[in-house]
Amino acid sequence: MGQIAGIARHSERRGPIEQLTSVRVSPEFGVEGDRNGGKQRRQVSLLEAEDWAQAMREVGGSLPWWERRANLLVEGFDLPQREGVRLRIGDDVVLEVRVEIDPCDRMEELHPGLRQALTVDWRGGAGAQVISGGTVSVGDEIRIEDA
Repeated sequence: MGQIAGIARHSERRGPIEQLTSVRVSPEFGVEGDRNGGKQRRQVSLLEAEDWAQAMREVGGSLPWWERRANLLVEGFDLPQREGVRLRIGDDVVLEVRVEIDPCDRMEELHPGLRQALTVDWRGGAGAQVISGGTVSVGDEIRIEDA
């Protein structure tokens, strides 16, 4: 089991990133106020803290995790790398992993070599669909949902 170490959202493409301590998520809107909520396969994006740190070490960078534009930063947890795995966050929220999130050109704009460093082993993160909504807060436990 791991925990949610950070929460972020952005309401428009290339728009400002807002860091939060908690946020509502729903099957209808994904992360409340985030531009990707209507995308079925990636309503919520998750990023492993260690994956981001490793990519930063490889490129010699020191960018904060939210520059990846992910919604949830997880630590102490290895995100499943296959579609259909369900994740429970806290007591109420259930997400289903749908897709690997490929890093875009923006990552290369942020730091040379970053896009390539994030292509290894799902380091760019996982996209998930909200199955059961609720509130996600920094410090919430994240785990694989029992079948």
